[in-house]
Amino acid sequence: MARKKVARFRQWTYWGRPVPGFGDPRARLLVVGLAPAAHGGNRTGRVFTGDESGNWLYAALHRAGFANQPTSVARDDGLRLTGAFVTAVARCAPPDNRPTPAEIATCRQHLLAELAVLDRVRVVVVLGRVAHAGFLAAARDHGIEIPRPAPVFAHGAEHRLGRGMTLLCSYHPSQQNTFTGRLTRDMLDRVFSRARALS
Repeated sequence: MARKKVARFRQWTYWGRPVPGFGDPRARLLVVGLAPAAHGGNRTGRVFTGDESGNWLYAALHRAGFANQPTSVARDDGLRLTGAFVTAVARCAPPDNRPTPAEIATCRQHLLAELAVLDRVRVVVVLGRVAHAGFLAAARDHGIEIPRPAPVFAHGAEHRLGRGMTLLCSYHPSQQNTFTGRLTRDMLDRVFSRARALS
């Protein structure tokens, strides 16, 4: 996906490799998204950076007190997260922004490695149904107890997991959701305000 550039980024050297998670290694909040955008994280090398979804996410994290600034445009833009870590269930930009189950399963090792290091996490915000399913699969593999029946995804839903974790669900801040009003800033802010209160 790093060879297919859009005109406005023709001069960029795209990252074009698996995009790592980003944030505070002592995070109590873990935010799990879907995958790097072809001309966002795949271009910049930082998750949710350089695209409209990232603009929404980091602005919400800033309003909730987890980020030092509301924008994320490049790896060297000075953005710092405090108490939060942002990652994704797939690490490479998938065709048509839709990672296959096989791609997500292959990338699970990266999320598992992050869960092993992020041992202070108490709240997980999943952005979208695919991130919800991918996180739960990784959590099971990591030995985190998942209630039965399994937590169901719905925007604003809250579920208790093992190890004292709380899972919060939000629609993904994709343009498809934000441009149509399916997800508003107030809706996203309520999720992160709750995450702040719980973390």
